[in-house]
Amino acid sequence: MTDILGPQTPDNKPLLTDTEGVDSRSSTRSNESQSYGSLVWRRFRKSFSGMIGLVLVTMLIVVALFANFFAPVDPKAPNVGFAPPDKISWYVPGDGPESGWRLLPVAFPIVETDELDPVTYQPITGPDYANPRQIVLFAKGWEYTFLGIPMNRHFIGVEDGSPIHLLGTDKLGRDILSRGIVGSQISLALALGCVALITIIGTLAGIGSGYIGGRTDSWFQRFVEIILAFPQLPLYLALASLIPATASPAFFLFCVVLVIVGLGWAQLSREVRSKTLALRNVDYVRAALAVGASDGRIITRHIMPNVMSHIIVSVTLGIPSIVLLESFLGYIGFAVKPPLISWGLMLQDAGTFSVIGTYPWILSPVAFVLITVFAFNALGDGLRDAIDPY
Repeated sequence: MTDILGPQTPDNKPLLTDTEGVDSRSSTRSNESQSYGSLVWRRFRKSFSGMIGLVLVTMLIVVALFANFFAPVDPKAPNVGFAPPDKISWYVPGDGPESGWRLLPVAFPIVETDELDPVTYQPITGPDYANPRQIVLFAKGWEYTFLGIPMNRHFIGVEDGSPIHLLGTDKLGRDILSRGIVGSQISLALALGCVALITIIGTLAGIGSGYIGGRTDSWFQRFVEIILAFPQLPLYLALASLIPATASPAFFLFCVVLVIVGLGWAQLSREVRSKTLALRNVDYVRAALAVGASDGRIITRHIMPNVMSHIIVSVTLGIPSIVLLESFLGYIGFAVKPPLISWGLMLQDAGTFSVIGTYPWILSPVAFVLITVFAFNALGDGLRDAIDPY
């Protein structure tokens, strides 16, 4: 009897083994089939840097979509030229009734004095401690429209609605923080648009070349090699000098997108082609050919899903490259033109060493570029580890 029922207690009751008495829900959960997306998400959320990148990318997109709400000052309104950031403090010096410690921070505006800098001969600026301004959330400020609705509320500001410069101003007195926030719309839209076009053209060209093969593939790859070997910097400099200064900002932006996309799709097409060459010889593709499946069905149902993981990673890693390229092109003068605002255009003000040494806060747009590049690189690195089945 013992051999049949297994180990028993003194009350002649069989003991439960390690696998018995386990919650049926846990065993069912472990046996449930999971989709490819859920498996990728389960691996991705274990990546600390990938989750940080996802949060930062989400914040960047939200700030870009609601840029006017997050911009505390009108990005085109002039104030004191080359003014340093407003002094932020929880303490108001002096003996008056407003002096002492505050529960919320206050800002001291930067004003010009009667003294001149002995080197630059510019008026010396400094904080105005006599006029502290209370910093509040959802403050009233400059008016803007969102979806045709007039608004004047902003994420941060001061109680009296006067301008606050948390990162200082440029040479024309325009707020750097507000211009950086509003400029994120052009910079991110340019990066996303270029990457979308590069992905579409590169994917279609790579799959078509790899699937067709033969002499067509050989001649097409020679054309790709010419594009990859083409020097990009001379072309950017030539276009910057050939496009007339009277050209509209939209036409200039179109030229920037055309050049970036025209030189950027070749590398992705080469990568997709190599994967297509390997996939067209696998058993399920040969079986589809044997039963008479069309080329379009084989490409869309069998080859395309297997290269999508590489394409997704290439997109997330390509966006920061475009952001860096746009910043570089803006620094050399091949960027968007006013009244449009972008991070590359803002970096033109830091083109001389004397400006950087005298007004270091003019380099603040670099922080926007660094945060964006880090966010998308961290997101792409986490997706690469999560998507890779090996």
